[in-house]
Amino acid sequence: MAHNARGQVSEARSRLLGTATRLFYTEGIHSVGIDRIVAEAKVTRATLYRHFPGKEDLVVAYLQAVDQMERDQVGKALGSGRPAVDTVRAIAESIADGIRSAGFRGCAFLNAVAEYPDPEHPVHKTVLAHREWFLRTITDLLAQVGETPPELAARHFVMLRDGAMAEGCLADPVEVCDTFLQGVDGLLQHRTGSTSRGSGAKTA
Repeated sequence: MAHNARGQVSEARSRLLGTATRLFYTEGIHSVGIDRIVAEAKVTRATLYRHFPGKEDLVVAYLQAVDQMERDQVGKALGSGRPAVDTVRAIAESIADGIRSAGFRGCAFLNAVAEYPDPEHPVHKTVLAHREWFLRTITDLLAQVGETPPELAARHFVMLRDGAMAEGCLADPVEVCDTFLQGVDGLLQHRTGSTSRGSGAKTA
C-alpha cells in the first residue's frame, strides 16, 4: 500500500480504489475499463500503475477493502459481549441491513467470482479466502449454541445468506430479509431446541 511522506495512505490511491469500488460493484468488473477508472478518479495512467501494476491488482484491492468492511461489521457484533446466539442474530441483521440499503447490487464476492471462474486466479482466491473466514467465524459461533457439531448449521447459514444476497436485488428486499431472518431464527431454534423466538427475530 502506497503512503505519502507523512505515512498516510496516498490520496490518489484512495481515490482510485474508491472509484473502482463504485464502478466494479454497480456495473461489473469486466465491463469497466482502466480508462474509465482513470478518468473518473482524475488521475493519470502512470499514477494508477504506480499504485496498481494491473487491473487484476485493483480488483483484488477492491475485494480486500470490501472484506475488511465486512470483518469490521462482524467484529462489532463479536465484541458486543452478547451470547453467541444473539451475536449470530446481530450478524444476520447486519446482512439484512445491507440488502435493504439503497444501491444494493448483490454480494460483491459472488458477483466477482462469477466473472473470474478460474480457481487459480488471484481474484477467485481472494473471494474464497473471504468466504473461508466468514464460514469459520459462523462455525465458531454456532459451536457455542447447542451441543451438536456446528459445521452443517454454519454451512446452512452461509447458504441462507448467499440466497438472500442473490434474491435481494431481484425481488422485494423487505420480503427477502424477512425470509432470511426467519430462516436464521429457525436454524438457531433447531440448535437450542427452543420453540420461542428471540427478541430480534421476525415473526411470520
